[in-house]
Amino acid sequence: MNKLLIIDGLNLVRRIHAVLPDENDIASVKERTLAAAKKLLVHHEPTHAIVVWDGDEESWRKQLYPDYKKGRKPMPTPLKSGLADIKKALSEAHIHSHDAVSEADDVIATLATKITENKGKAIIVSTDKGFSQIIDDNIVIWDHFKQQYFDLTEYEKKLSVQQSQILDFIALAGDSGNKVPGIAGIGPKSAADLLNKFRSLANLYKSIDNLGAKQAQKLIDGKDMARVSYKLAQLQCHMPLNINLKQFRVISNSERNT
Repeated sequence: MNKLLIIDGLNLVRRIHAVLPDENDIASVKERTLAAAKKLLVHHEPTHAIVVWDGDEESWRKQLYPDYKKGRKPMPTPLKSGLADIKKALSEAHIHSHDAVSEADDVIATLATKITENKGKAIIVSTDKGFSQIIDDNIVIWDHFKQQYFDLTEYEKKLSVQQSQILDFIALAGDSGNKVPGIAGIGPKSAADLLNKFRSLANLYKSIDNLGAKQAQKLIDGKDMARVSYKLAQLQCHMPLNINLKQFRVISNSERNT
């Protein structure tokens, strides 16, 4: 069975860079990134591995909602300048990279979905909770910094909703980390309560006459923004990538030495 290790490149290197005392010490970032990648290969024993990097083009999410991720700190200049060298070091270690056109998230989701549709397994290395929406029996999320798998059950308890309701939850309550707006006046507790009662966003709007006038009006006024928020949070799992899994086959030590 094919097992694909998918590393969220910027998620990894930005966190490695953030804890260093000297932001100009890109040599240490390169060394630690390479060590992390090698550790991941040993731990998970994938048949294939790929590091996916965010691209520079404006994402479709930003075009849909210009305030998406507004205020997020830009990548530190020294790190941005050193990325090419980090990618080169990974390549020399036979760990291949793929540059997304804009955001890496949709590429990662597509790769994970594609391999599971072909009876394989995917391990996504990231601390981004947005990937929780695609976890299934053959897709897991690994937090390299905590050295543990993402606990979907615990996350469901935290939000007080089920996995199938996560996008509806964000449509209602928003996602402050990504500046996804949600509906004004609907917070996480209200969103969870509504979804526990009505099960889905669609059912909620069909049953709007059963709500109090004040809450119903919030939902009516915010319907368009809920729709936008849902789209912003939803991962695209079938993007055309024009890459072949064979390109990312893990080379064994014996093959490297021949």
